[in-house]
Amino acid sequence: MEKYKVGKLIYDGNIYDGLNTHNDDIPFYSNWLKKKKNGKILELCCGTGRLTIPLAQEGYNITGIDNSTSMLKKAMAKAMRMKSPIKFIKADIRTLNLPELYDIIFIPYNSIHHLYTNQDLFKVLRGVNKYLKKNGLFIFDCFNPDIHFIVNSEKETTKIAEYITQDGRHIVINQTMKYENATQINRIKWHYFINGKFDSIQNMDLRLFFPKELDEYLRICNFKIINKYGGFKEEIFKDKSNKQIFVCKKL
Repeated sequence: MEKYKVGKLIYDGNIYDGLNTHNDDIPFYSNWLKKKKNGKILELCCGTGRLTIPLAQEGYNITGIDNSTSMLKKAMAKAMRMKSPIKFIKADIRTLNLPELYDIIFIPYNSIHHLYTNQDLFKVLRGVNKYLKKNGLFIFDCFNPDIHFIVNSEKETTKIAEYITQDGRHIVINQTMKYENATQINRIKWHYFINGKFDSIQNMDLRLFFPKELDEYLRICNFKIINKYGGFKEEIFKDKSNKQIFVCKKL
């Protein structure tokens, strides 16, 4: 199988933060974290702390895990500036080795799409189950694949972003993609232009998960789906929903 990956430039903390400025998912996660207000919370794939830090500022006892050194450095620097005492851990979420259990574990912002094989996904799901307390909650969000959108997007190059980073770089990102039917991998390439000059092409490969298969994978790994939403306002999941948002209970 060809190697799938995410390019190093995508993990540049300043470039990442300049692109990812939205916060529409924070109220959703905050609302569900209230179910275990005094519990221990674990965020997997926390990145630069886009959710971790504001949730900690709301009073949640939250720990963040990520496997990118550069992203974690950015997260720790932001947390220090905002005087938010947060424990950050560098780890591969497929091979978790943690000293304690948690009341809620969540994986936000489509991060499971970087688990390219079923084997990797099952490692993560079983690891989550292992480190959840009895009756603990597992929450995550991902895309609801839209094949029509993918097919149309394969036909052209699309400009998806233009912005100025915190360290003063002017970034333009153009996108091309090609979907692989056999592996369910959407091979996305981001063409970066920095300060008016072409810089590089960075892979942003995503494994797509279809609704019925995710439902079954969760059952196999001993989770009960409590709610499945189509958006962060807790809309009912439907055929045309952009998102799959799962709230699950450890069995």
